Amino acid sequence: MTRVLVLNSGSSSLRYRLFDGSEVLAKGLIQRIGEAGGDAADHGAALRRLMDELDLSGLAAVGHRVVHGGDRFTASTVVDDEVLATIEELIPLAPLHNPAALTGLRVARELLPDVPQVAVFDTAFHSTIPPEGALWAIDRDVAAKWGLRRYGFHGTSHAYVSRETARLLGRPAGETNVITLHLGNGASATAVRGGRSVATSMGMTPLPGLVMGTRSGDIDPSLIFHLHRVAGLPIDEIEEMLTRRSGLLGLAGDNDLRTVQERYEAGDPDATLAFDVYCRRIREYTGSYLAVLGRVDAITFTGGVGENSRPVRAKTLAGLEPLGIAVDPDRNERNATVISPDGSPITVCVVPTEEELEIASEARKAIGSAD
Repeated sequence: MTRVLVLNSGSSSLRYRLFDGSEVLAKGLIQRIGEAGGDAADHGAALRRLMDELDLSGLAAVGHRVVHGGDRFTASTVVDDEVLATIEELIPLAPLHNPAALTGLRVARELLPDVPQVAVFDTAFHSTIPPEGALWAIDRDVAAKWGLRRYGFHGTSHAYVSRETARLLGRPAGETNVITLHLGNGASATAVRGGRSVATSMGMTPLPGLVMGTRSGDIDPSLIFHLHRVAGLPIDEIEEMLTRRSGLLGLAGDNDLRTVQERYEAGDPDATLAFDVYCRRIREYTGSYLAVLGRVDAITFTGGVGENSRPVRAKTLAGLEPLGIAVDPDRNERNATVISPDGSPITVCVVPTEEELEIASEARKAIGSAD
């Protein structure tokens, strides 16, 4: 059996795909869960509805995206009571996402008791980052007690895209070094050496790193202390600002890069500044990962922005020709798969991500079934 149902639960949404091998038999998105006028009262109701609507005969497994596996899960895992309890213990690390995934796991186990449920963790791909890249220079006992380290996210996307890039180059993934740029409303960069993540921009949570739609990305940590002590802002309000009212929204008043880009092209000064900050941050991480990897075979853009925004791709890599990085304007405009000139030392690619397909593949591996 090769049929796998993939459930990708967000804090207020549920995206699903039913695969037979790599073929998509059914797909959909249930939105605004728990909101007035939304598609479902809660994640449990949403899952029960789609279970009633789908033909799930011959199902080999259900693959569930779980955002945070902490340092407890370094690979996709068949779910039992102990695994469920551990995922619940990790809720403080992902309070918006892990509860939704837990609901999906519990309801799916109830409705499909004979079908293996597999947890596929966003963080697992980054478990190969060495200690010098995962740990911060803080009190090591405090860090160990509270699990304070870099975990990274978007792991299924970075894994799939880095492997697809190697295939595109005609090279084994285990011999290919790639910088993957997953750019969307959430965004992260990853350095992949021989198929293994060795550095990534997000941290213990998805807040740090690149500029995002509403998340700040990297800041000076003292900014938090200053706002609390001098401005008198409560910690909860500062957290809400950094996660929901910062990034492109904070700089330009719009969290959608498409809108910011339109305003930038029209000469709007706030949008221009936001666009410049956004692209510079990506450029800075790209440069640092060139240093981490030493030899880079490709830089690959993916995600909604990476796959579609020609100006972001061009501006991010402009002027890096001395480092062997160039974007061909015509290829970039045509949204070609390879947008660097022929003969470039580092190939620049655009590869659509397929996170659900990667989750399906991981679920099959976990139950010992071949793709």
